[in-house]
Amino acid sequence: MHFALHFSNGIPIYEQIVRHIKFAVANGGLVVGEHIPSVREAAAQLAVNPNTVARAYRELQAAGILIPIRGTGLAVTPEAPQRCRSERLELIRDRLRSVLSEARQNEITPEEIRQLVESELLRFA
Repeated sequence: MHFALHFSNGIPIYEQIVRHIKFAVANGGLVVGEHIPSVREAAAQLAVNPNTVARAYRELQAAGILIPIRGTGLAVTPEAPQRCRSERLELIRDRLRSVLSEARQNEITPEEIRQLVESELLRFA
């Protein structure tokens, strides 16, 4: 579990951990049945308080992303990939709605928006 935490961006550290794990599950970086580092290991790797990691792990368990496996730790649930992909799409949908609302407020036409989206999509092709 290697990712960068941002201590000054206003997003609580535990929430950043939750997001990183969900994104890793959504993109296949963590697969069904794979174990994640223990609270102590993750806290040491990320240089944060173990209670912060424990809180993130509890939230992920409550969301059905992680499940405790007796004697071995926490693993990714079979339902997690679909849930995480759905959440990621919903997050992107919310961001798009915000951008479209701003565009409407600035009187940008639907055709101009389509052209912008298409030109940006070509950059990824």
